[in-house]
Amino acid sequence: MKPGNELIFCALGGSGEIGMNVNLYGCDGKWLMVDLGMTFSGPEYPGVELVFADLEFIEQRRADLAGIVLTHAHEDHIGAVPYFAEELGVPFYATPFTARLVMAKLEEAGLSGKVDLRVIDHLEPFDLAHFTLQYVPLAHSIAEGNALLIDTPYGRIFHTGDWKLDDEPQIGRPTTAEELCEIGDGGVLALVCDSTNVFNPESSGSEGEVYRGLLEEVARHRGRRIVVTTFASNVARLQTLGEVARATGRKLCIAGRSLDRIIANGKASGYLEHLPEPVDFDTAMRLPRGEVLIVATGGQGEPRAALSRIAEGAHPIGLEAGDVVLFSSRQIPGNELAIGRIQNRLADRDIELVTDRQSPIHVSGHPGRPELQALYGWLRPKILVPVHGEIRHMREQARLGRASGIARAVVQKNGDLVRLAPGKPGKFGEVRAGRLVLDGDIIAPADGEAMVMRRRLANNGLVVVAVGAGGCVEVAGIGLPLDEDYADFVAEACEDVTAALARLKGGAACNRDARTEAVRLAARRAAKRWSGKKPQVQVLLLEG
Repeated sequence: MKPGNELIFCALGGSGEIGMNVNLYGCDGKWLMVDLGMTFSGPEYPGVELVFADLEFIEQRRADLAGIVLTHAHEDHIGAVPYFAEELGVPFYATPFTARLVMAKLEEAGLSGKVDLRVIDHLEPFDLAHFTLQYVPLAHSIAEGNALLIDTPYGRIFHTGDWKLDDEPQIGRPTTAEELCEIGDGGVLALVCDSTNVFNPESSGSEGEVYRGLLEEVARHRGRRIVVTTFASNVARLQTLGEVARATGRKLCIAGRSLDRIIANGKASGYLEHLPEPVDFDTAMRLPRGEVLIVATGGQGEPRAALSRIAEGAHPIGLEAGDVVLFSSRQIPGNELAIGRIQNRLADRDIELVTDRQSPIHVSGHPGRPELQALYGWLRPKILVPVHGEIRHMREQARLGRASGIARAVVQKNGDLVRLAPGKPGKFGEVRAGRLVLDGDIIAPADGEAMVMRRRLANNGLVVVAVGAGGCVEVAGIGLPLDEDYADFVAEACEDVTAALARLKGGAACNRDARTEAVRLAARRAAKRWSGKKPQVQVLLLEG
């Protein structure tokens, strides 16, 4: 479909889920994409680390795609760029810090010079087809978090990206309440808004509060080696930790390549100018225990990150009983088990753990209800479109918006086509909005045969049956809970397969497909009898 004389919104990712943000706006024959993110895999996709939105709808309309504008540098907003940028073949737009991180991704993917990445180093409007866009700085847990003010012939959209309110930002200058009121005075047709923390009855809190909480916590553990784990992308938190290290007389040590990368990009963008010069691992381990503060990656339980290796004793940084790990980060939903495993390993070694439940050492980068209500009052939109949340988050924000005086709220999900203007706003159609997975080096459908089969194998195991010349049968079971009964199962399964083949009469006895199916069913029944599982069965007919 091609947008007509209208303003359309369509999310291909990030609506009905947290992460993988991909948003489309359509107007007068052209499309605009905002963000191109990814999410991390869960147990539903065995062997897969990264998951992407299926871009089939917009790929088929590349000629009408004016460009892709990136709000900020979190993975759920830029992580898919190196996988789709060359194929989409349109310009990307980003502020300097975000652009540096995107460029590093493109270089790593061998795409340096092959993607048109345009840096917007100002807050002045710029044009893309029928859209006029302007970055609006808002506080978030990364440098250069931005909303987008999008002017169209049918009205203005305020697309928040990820945001919060912060009276004491440690990095950058967010747009003030007065400036947001001025935007509202100019008229806002639709507010497309982050829903992540809508159930939080309190404001998200300030980075200034985190500085004081971390300072108090680090000062409390005199004479002990301290590791702090936080999101690598949180430049403001790194600034805070540098100041805490200096104030408590500790040397700063950085453990994690993503932290090194963010620090380098932050300094190149004019941030972290006063960060203390970090010491290396050997120096950190030679220092008295109370004179070093280590910042490490891995607070989400990533198995190859620094904190995981520290917990296992497989990292140059070592901890002993009585040392302290501060988790200056929140648990991303889905990571609870992985985080718990690392915390249990540390606790088993009598290392003290401190999280934001015990001490004010972290604040969210997303708005609670008071912040949402404040933004509603400043912007006074006619329409609210909740995004960036599960369905429960988005429906709750719709209720909050209506209760706060917004006339209309449209709850949509990935693939819904929503007409914002002209006329009454609402859904008028659907497009494909599936998922893709990065499986090894191949991007494949998340609901394709490979993933379906892998889930079946993970749940039920595999039986391989080989039938040789002269009727010789061999059976191998993989992933069946048989242990000491395994040999008896194999013997009985071989007998069952032999008997099943003997029962075939006439043409069936010579038909390869009939023989294969008879073998498959006999082996599967034997496996079900012995294990209670219904495994996948692979049949190899090796007869002459």
